[in-house]
Amino acid sequence: MISPELHARIAEWRRKSLDGTITLEEQREAVKLMREGRLAAAQASSAAKRTKAKAEIKSADEMLEELGDI
Repeated sequence: MISPELHARIAEWRRKSLDGTITLEEQREAVKLMREGRLAAAQASSAAKRTKAKAEIKSADEMLEELGDI
């Protein structure tokens, strides 16, 4: 979740970028924060993939047995 302060900084960087007044240091800071956000998102995504339950794959014999119950 992005804090209100960070939202304000991003808006300021966008305005400065459009005006052509953004400094190299501000650009570096923006890139650093974007990278951190992407790393956090990637970690959260990989954690979610690990916790998903997988469906049990039945053997052919088990499936045929189920058909026999019908």
